[in-house]
Formats: sequence, C-alpha cells, structure tokens
Amino acid sequence: MITAEYTLPGIHVRDHLVDVPLDWGDPEGATLKVFARELADPERRHEDLPYLAYLQGGPGGKSPRPLAAVGWIGAALRTHRVVLLDQRGTGRSTPVDGAVMSALGSGEAGAAYLAHFRADAIVADAEHLRKTVFGGRPWTTLGQSYGGFLTLTYLSQAPEGLHACLVTGGLASVTPSADAVYRCTYPRVEAKNRAYRERYPHDTGLVARIADRLAAGGVTLPDGDALTVRRLQTLGLDFGMKPGYERVHWLLDEAFAEGPGGERLTDTFLAGVRDRTAFDTNPLFAALQESIYAGGGNGPTGWAAERERALRPQFGEDARPLLFTGEMMYPWMFEEIRALRPFRPAVELMAAREEWPELYDLGRLAANDVPVAAAVYFDDMYVDSGLQLETADRVGNTHAWVTNEYEHDGLHEGDHVFTRLTGLLKEKGAFTAR
Repeated sequence: MITAEYTLPGIHVRDHLVDVPLDWGDPEGATLKVFARELADPERRHEDLPYLAYLQGGPGGKSPRPLAAVGWIGAALRTHRVVLLDQRGTGRSTPVDGAVMSALGSGEAGAAYLAHFRADAIVADAEHLRKTVFGGRPWTTLGQSYGGFLTLTYLSQAPEGLHACLVTGGLASVTPSADAVYRCTYPRVEAKNRAYRERYPHDTGLVARIADRLAAGGVTLPDGDALTVRRLQTLGLDFGMKPGYERVHWLLDEAFAEGPGGERLTDTFLAGVRDRTAFDTNPLFAALQESIYAGGGNGPTGWAAERERALRPQFGEDARPLLFTGEMMYPWMFEEIRALRPFRPAVELMAAREEWPELYDLGRLAANDVPVAAAVYFDDMYVDSGLQLETADRVGNTHAWVTNEYEHDGLHEGDHVFTRLTGLLKEKGAFTAR
C-alpha cells in the first residue's frame, strides 16, 4: 500500500507499508508492519526501471533518510529505482523498544519475540515486498555492513529473487562463530586505539584523568544513568568510521571545566557521552549483536565478547593507557544503560540458547551464480577482512575488491565505492539488465 508520494530535492518518493507475519513459519499468526521507501529520479519516475534494494547495516538499523540525490543514492538513481527498507523492528517497521519488551512480560516471551528479527525473517520480508509491491522481477541488492550478512542469507534462501549483489564491508563468515569474530576484532580495535593515540597524543592523559574521575564514582549522565569507566570505553565503537577519531577527540576536548568547586566534568561532555552510548534510537543493535553470529548447532554465544575481553587485560578499566572498546556488547550494558534494561531478561536467554536456525546454505553459496561484487576494507574494525576473504572464496561468482583507502563507512564517502563495484558488475553485464 502506498501511504504517501512526494518529492525531495532531486528525488521522487513513494512510501510503502505492508503487513507481514511475525513468524514466517506461522503466516496465520501475529503480524508486523514493514515499511519501504521507493526513490526515483523525478524526471524518470514513470519509466520502467530496474530496482536496487538497499540492505542497511546494523543489526537494528533503519534505512537512510536522504536529503538530496547525492552520493551512492544519486549515482544509483541514474539507472535504477532505489528501495530503502526499514528492517523489521526499526524506523517505521513496527519498531522494537523498551516499551515493547516490557509489555511482553517475561524473558521467555521477549526472547521468543526477538528471535523473529534475524536475517532469515528480514530476507523473507524483502522477498514479500519484491513479489507483492515491486513487480516480482529479480532486483539488485546493495548490502552495507550487516546488509552483507543479509545478502548471504538472501543468496542462501531465495537467490531467484536476485539479479546481482553489491556488498560493502559485510562478507560475513559463512561458518559463524561469535568467539572467532571477537578473537579477530579485538586486535583490530587495539590497533585503532594505537592509531588514535598517535594522532592525538594529548588525549592519552586526558582520557586517564576522565577515567580516574569516573572510577571515584558519583558521576551521572543527564538521563540519570551512572557514567562508569566501562561505559566511557564504549565510545571506541566509532573508531571504525572515517571521522570517528575526530568525533571522540572533540568530545573529550570539552570534558573538563573549572568551577567554584574546582575541576568538573562539563554538561556538554556528559550530554555527548549519553547521546553516543544510550542506544535509545537503536536498541536492537545491542540486543541482537551476538545472535547474528549464531547458527545451527554451534552452541550458545554466551557473551563471547565479554569472555574474550577477560583474556585481554589491556582492555581493563584500570589499565593505562585506557583502551576504548569497539562493536562489542557486554551483559553489564543491559543493567547500566536505561534504554537496554527492558531487554536484559530476553538477551540473557538468547545468549544461552543452544540451537538457532541456519542462516547460510553452504552448498547453495558454493554453487551461487548470482554475480556478487564486494568491497573488503583491509583495516575494517568491525568485519575482519581475513574472514571476509575466506567467505569470498567460498561463495561462487563473488568478486572482491580489497582496499585500504576507506574505513567501514566508505560507501557513504561520495559515490566512488558504489561506482567501483557497479563497474565490476558491468564488466559481467550484470548491473542494469532486467
């Protein structure tokens, strides 16, 4: 159903909203709303153009809200209609937040509910939209980060729906293991910390002063949450993005001020830390983070990031220099962070779950004939490039472009990454054909 139609600068927009089952295995049961925004060049909006579906990063990320026809979206609109899907639980697709989790009433009910928000269900939603709203022809997908994980599930479940696939920083291991992921990513995070200190050596002492003040206790954020050293360390989540070092540096730059009672942490600093560590706009990112690596009988994820951190004392709260952490979620976060507390009973059960549905069909992926062009960022902090290249070798018809020119958000730096990958597909005659 089209719910609205309007024009942004350089983009004609149609908003679509459909009902889908909460559980695709029980199509007569409870339902959700799934939202997708269709973009077209205003001058070509009546033309029969092929579709490019964008698979957002995350988990738990809503689609971009474009302001103009620039970057990869502007480039894509020259040849395609672009579909921006709000993955179930995000944006305008029946969002999942603390109020929803509290209303479910128990950890068991919450865990059962969240189990329907993984890649297999998101792909089923996308296929439903393709068949019922967007004409049913195979489309090209663009998977950024977690969107690449979704791409591999799509190739496993419904390759007939795909004309070609672009992936940026998201060729997940097709033999998923949370333990293996964190063994690879902690060293990458440590390297990013070293690079940060080399760029801003003065911040090393500043971070230590802040940590010492927090360790003494009594510091609260504007929402009333206590600011602990370990929460401060989670600011390192931003280090894998191009301007991440600068965003953290400028936040720290205003940490202290002199007042009548002596030196204090400023309201500006505390508000900035709250905004960057609260997860109130994307709680599913934290709640589902480890379960995206669960599949089949590989056992419980069991808070793999916490276990691996315990083996690395350099990431301790009392270590100096203090190291920031990365894309790791820890059990304490569901106690200390207001927006995540309602998720705690459910995520504890999810972390202990022994078996999950398989997300990847290894035989089907090996025999894949859908053209896949993937950007592998050599220094990627979130999705290890070594694991990505192993996957590229295991998925048929996959062409990897390895580069150290970009960080994980390279897709969003103009249109070069998009243009390079579409060029690989054009060489195969696989980008604009319908």
